[in-house]
Amino acid sequence: MLSARSDETFLSLVSVAADAFGVPIATISLIDADRQIYFEKVGLAADSTMRCLSFCSRTIEGGETVVILDAARDPRWRDNPLVTGTPHIRFYAGVPLRIEGQAIGTFCLIDTAPREGFTAAERRRLERYAAIALEMLELRALQARRSTERVRFRLMAETSPDAMIVYDADGCILHWNGSAEDLFGHTAEEAARLRVADLTASAADRASWFDGAPGATREIEIRLGDGSAKVVEAALSRWTEAGRTFGGAVLRDASQRRERERVLHALAHRDALTGLANRALMRTRLEALLAAGPVAVLLIDLDGFKDVNDTVGHAAGDDVLKEAAARLLGCVRSSDVVARIGGDEFVVIVPDCGSPSVVGDMAARIVTAMADPFPVQERAVRIGASVGIALAPAQAESIDDLLFCADLAVYKAKADGRHRHRLYTPSLRAAVSDRQRFVHEFHRALEQGEFVLHYQPQVRLRDGALVGAEALIRWQHPEHGLLQPGAFLPALLSSRHAVAVNDWVLRTACRQAAAWLPLAGPHFRMGVNACAARLHSGEIDAVAMAILDETGLAPGNLELEITETVMLAHEGASIAALRALRERGIGIAFDDFGTGYASLSMLEGFPITRLKIDRSFVRKMNDAPDVPVIRAILQLARSFGLDVVAEGIETQDQLRRLRRKGCAEGQGYLFGRPVAPEPFAERFLAGAASVLRRAG
Repeated sequence: MLSARSDETFLSLVSVAADAFGVPIATISLIDADRQIYFEKVGLAADSTMRCLSFCSRTIEGGETVVILDAARDPRWRDNPLVTGTPHIRFYAGVPLRIEGQAIGTFCLIDTAPREGFTAAERRRLERYAAIALEMLELRALQARRSTERVRFRLMAETSPDAMIVYDADGCILHWNGSAEDLFGHTAEEAARLRVADLTASAADRASWFDGAPGATREIEIRLGDGSAKVVEAALSRWTEAGRTFGGAVLRDASQRRERERVLHALAHRDALTGLANRALMRTRLEALLAAGPVAVLLIDLDGFKDVNDTVGHAAGDDVLKEAAARLLGCVRSSDVVARIGGDEFVVIVPDCGSPSVVGDMAARIVTAMADPFPVQERAVRIGASVGIALAPAQAESIDDLLFCADLAVYKAKADGRHRHRLYTPSLRAAVSDRQRFVHEFHRALEQGEFVLHYQPQVRLRDGALVGAEALIRWQHPEHGLLQPGAFLPALLSSRHAVAVNDWVLRTACRQAAAWLPLAGPHFRMGVNACAARLHSGEIDAVAMAILDETGLAPGNLELEITETVMLAHEGASIAALRALRERGIGIAFDDFGTGYASLSMLEGFPITRLKIDRSFVRKMNDAPDVPVIRAILQLARSFGLDVVAEGIETQDQLRRLRRKGCAEGQGYLFGRPVAPEPFAERFLAGAASVLRRAG
């Protein structure tokens, strides 16, 4: 329609509308991918405008009549170039135009002066004008479509990839297209001397050209020009013109159909990326195996796969999935079924197996195989796998229940630290019920003050002096007592209450730090986990500063801890917010550093002030004379001018070795467990106060 020209009828319509409403501008606009084209107009010089700027785009998106009385006073439009510049829109009224549900444009009125109002009667009158325009456009579209269809049919007849033959009642060939030449090996001139009976290889097939019912499709064996035979699929038709009978046939190589059926079968039953069975085929196989005897199901969920997509790209993620599928096949028997049922979820079905030890050995092999680095784009990434195991009929009898049990076991494996396997037990089902109940209790817990903070001291390793504390959330549940974060935090962080609870944690920790400063000293810092949602939206700067103003805590006494996920996302809003926080004096600590695969070069782009050595590396000091990762982190911190605190220090030997390596600060059970504010003050702040008095 955009290629068609308007006419006097359309021009008359918009002119009458402009006069009727007393506006200088009226248009019928049509849209393409990027532009709004003025199909017909009055009072406007421009031929088109960008859709991203146009008022009509908003009208189309809303699907209803839109009226803007004064665009210059509307915060959504006052800075729009069409308001601040030509044509200086102040008043706008537009009606969306749709044909068969498809948005094609608008009928609109524009004035350079604002209006006090636009009555319901005026709105109805404008919609009647739009309806007239739409009827005219639909007629134009119908005419254009009919013309296009005739041309298209002729082109299809000449360019069809299928062989097309028309013949008379005696079987003499009247029409023979290029694809028929290619199929049979006869030119059109040669075909004109043949009958359709000459094209068939058997007497039974010769009769089928006219004996078949009109519209029938069948397979027939044809004779090619070189004497060979081939089976084709023939769609036959028969009709009468001026008393004469004609026949038509559309022929297609049957091997193409058979290949297509094979491909469709594969699409319906195989995962397109990995070639493994898909969910539908997995359920079919599992249903048959459940009826035959005991079955074990392993549900495999790749740990950290989302970060691969976010940091390396989806193409690299696809390579990881294909490699993971190959490794799975290498861990199972030929009789086992391996399927991909979701983005990074796989299932292994082990027939005739009810032994937890046998399937446990297989799960252990899978976990080990997935722990090896995955080569991706000339680099190696590490993920891992959590595996859940369920047995039938011992633990479940139906497909859905068996998969549900395996899913609960996967959740348990992840809760226990990931990169491991777990067998389903009935207690897991009760735990899920608790988690589901918790989701509905978060609002009450926040309103009733059931969440509490415990604080773990951070000390200077040289002399044991208190330098700070980390705030850690707990839930004083009215029925279950004091709950640790592992019992509720995953559900909380995925709920709609996550931001509110995170804001409460930050406010409570800052208020507590401000109260402790006279005893702890002016350099005491409070560590708080940063809210991921606030970071991604870029709101954390304003929220943190408001809370600091409210509680009276100086920015230098607050340290926000971010995780690897934030760094891997590398979002502009997050980085800008962190830089703003750092410029105000708030510290930024990278928690659990060294446990993932974030690029070390990212440290240059983030305003990090401190690295936290994960407790898993400190624990390895019990068994190894040297832990290269700790040494590397300390060297890296010195290179970047960053402070370091080691987590999970539990023994004097760990303390001595960290001192020798140059680690300045640490936290862990050796110095103190996380405790409530009162015992923290009694145990750690009294000594700090005496040191301050002596220093004074």
